[in-house]
Amino acid sequence: MGILENKVAIITGASSGIGRAAALLFSAEGASVVLNARGKSSLESVARQIEENGGSAHLVAGDVASSDTHEELVAAATTVFGGLDIAFNNAGTVGAMKPIADMAADEWHQTISTNLTAAFLGSRFQIPAMLKRGGGSIIFTSSFVGTSVGLPGMGAYAAAKAGLMGLVKAIAADYGAMHIRSNALLPGGTDTGMAGDQSQKEWAAGLHAMKRIAQPEEIAQAALFLAGPGSSFVTGSALFADGGNQPSSDAALILRSFLQTTSFGCSGIKTKRRVERMDEMPSTCLVKPTGQFPAPVQPVGNAPSVRSFTVAGWICKSCLSLRF
Repeated sequence: MGILENKVAIITGASSGIGRAAALLFSAEGASVVLNARGKSSLESVARQIEENGGSAHLVAGDVASSDTHEELVAAATTVFGGLDIAFNNAGTVGAMKPIADMAADEWHQTISTNLTAAFLGSRFQIPAMLKRGGGSIIFTSSFVGTSVGLPGMGAYAAAKAGLMGLVKAIAADYGAMHIRSNALLPGGTDTGMAGDQSQKEWAAGLHAMKRIAQPEEIAQAALFLAGPGSSFVTGSALFADGGNQPSSDAALILRSFLQTTSFGCSGIKTKRRVERMDEMPSTCLVKPTGQFPAPVQPVGNAPSVRSFTVAGWICKSCLSLRF
């Protein structure tokens, strides 16, 4: 018998990555699962795999930023499977990557809506259903960005993920005595579609103490812990499943350089060149450090001492793909 036997779970962002891995794992541990993502065909593939393995799944395609989606998810859990015990609010987006002053209000609102407001909307419907079952576990996918470190260009994302921690603690305070637990899961770099190409994954691996990024199944195991009875006295907490990804000042500087976007567009400079001073670099270019970091260089004239980088590529603002 699995640790989630006879439980009913909602999982958002379930069509790929961490959400898909969690859907398969929760089902394997005995839960009936209600799956959500925007794409119906990809959800159908996950549901079909669950059913082929002997599990039970129901899908609700829709945008988590819509209150109607969460109402439908909870209604499905209740009518199809008899109630709701677990909610893994996993769906999210990085959103627009710009400095705060360059970000349009609608870009800010879209990122906050998908990452934070959606969590409120989900819990607003999930909590009453869980109370009818005598309690439950609500899990939110947060991030080390905004909770441990701030990264340039990710202000809206950081604000949303930091806000999730406030929501987690508020739910724990409001409903802990009624046996509803609320926790956040904070993954490190994970091998999903958002992780980029192989070179980007290898670069990200170097930021972790374990010198690799996670597989989605590893993060799903952490979610399972928060969903199951092993975390019965855990609420209002942040579970870091990040491979030791606690950025030092140097690592944060690398991340800042890596995430800087450019206004060159897709036809931007693609050739590698060496710069000896930071002020020789285009102010908007992405700098990807190579070799040993940091590498101190001699200051030029009255310029302050700087570090040496190799310009390896740029991210285009319009398509956000790495250009070399």
